[in-house]
Amino acid sequence: MSEFVRNRLKKRLGQFLLLSKFCIVVSVAWVCSHVYTMAFTLLAIGQTYRPVQARSGIFSLRCASRSAKKKEPAPTKAMFGRVGHSLKCGVVGVPNVGKSSFFNLLTNGRARAENFPFCTIDPNEGRVAVPDERFNTLCDIFKPAKRTPAYLKVTDIAGLVKGAHEGAGLGNSFLNHISLVDGIYHLCRGFDSETISHVEGSVDPARDLEIIATELRLKDLAYVESFLLRSRSKKANDPTKKTEFAVLEKVQHLLSTGDKDVRTSDWGDGEILILNNHVLLTAKPAMYVLNVSKEDYLRGECNYAQQAQEYVDSVDSGSQIIPFSVQYEQELLDDATEHTKQSAVADIIQAGFATLNLIRFFTVGEDEVRSWPVHAQTHAPQAAARIHTDFEKTFIQAEVTKYDDMKEYGSESAAKTAGKQKRYGKDYVVQDGDIIHFKTGASKKK
Repeated sequence: MSEFVRNRLKKRLGQFLLLSKFCIVVSVAWVCSHVYTMAFTLLAIGQTYRPVQARSGIFSLRCASRSAKKKEPAPTKAMFGRVGHSLKCGVVGVPNVGKSSFFNLLTNGRARAENFPFCTIDPNEGRVAVPDERFNTLCDIFKPAKRTPAYLKVTDIAGLVKGAHEGAGLGNSFLNHISLVDGIYHLCRGFDSETISHVEGSVDPARDLEIIATELRLKDLAYVESFLLRSRSKKANDPTKKTEFAVLEKVQHLLSTGDKDVRTSDWGDGEILILNNHVLLTAKPAMYVLNVSKEDYLRGECNYAQQAQEYVDSVDSGSQIIPFSVQYEQELLDDATEHTKQSAVADIIQAGFATLNLIRFFTVGEDEVRSWPVHAQTHAPQAAARIHTDFEKTFIQAEVTKYDDMKEYGSESAAKTAGKQKRYGKDYVVQDGDIIHFKTGASKKK
């Protein structure tokens, strides 16, 4: 081969190797650019990567398993009572303990209050704004054109006497009125009077509370026994009814052999959900109020208070009796007495609101500051539905500022700048005092 040919081949081979190297570099660059583009795209849509040692010793990126389960929200404990936002407390007690006067004080109502039994027959209904310093502070901050507090609905129910479950004193009608409320104010008398009679002839708050408790238990027992008797044939034909029957038979045994209410006994979550399908009077949440004389209220002592508290401790451990005086509260309203002691009305309203297992969240702005009552353990989409029913379906996220942060920073923008406004999704459980802006999408037209 001539020298000319060899030089020519060497030159061509060099050109070929140079071209090959260039193609390899371009190909590697193209592959790398696509790999990085894919990686950053996946990162941008929320995928999680972690370095993994390859067998060759080179680090590579591996995407976390897509099949990993989402973190489930913590299960909520079942509670007695109807889940809702427009709930009512009923005032219950024996005749002539001050129920109608108590109702009038709470609601600024005009219910008839007389010194004889059964002056109330049809229930009186009213509502009262729930006192809340947080609401007042937010109104001071935003100075809105409209202020809407949360309200508590209250029902004045006629007095119950012994044998009410069998119809004594129009008892069946009055017990039915109790079935329509969601919580109970147990009002008992703790004052002596020569002019105000007592249906039992003497003042004894423990005895009065026991009369009411017994009548409610006997009414529930009659309901459960009737239900089991009517539905006995269905038990054999419907296996799904066996669990319900077992729970109601447990209630039957409880009410017929002891002095415990349904709500104060031990139940599993599944059992509570079954019992909530039945209107049991002794399953309704309750609180206790003792109507004392003006003198006893002002000096903070009452001969009947300990007696009443001991009874409550024996049947509803952990519950407290709130003392108040109809006479003193009425004189405060009429400016007929010196304001020497704080009114108990605000505490009683707050306690009734809490007894119904209600909390409040706020919406704020220059147009309106509003307090929204919702059931405890309510998730954000369901809370949004309180404002408009479509918001639950179109919910995107909740922007939440805690009340303490809003109070500290003095404005929504300052709290947001300080990083105190958080964003949450559908699993967020609304907390008492949250200030929330809901972001929603457009509703779908049918």
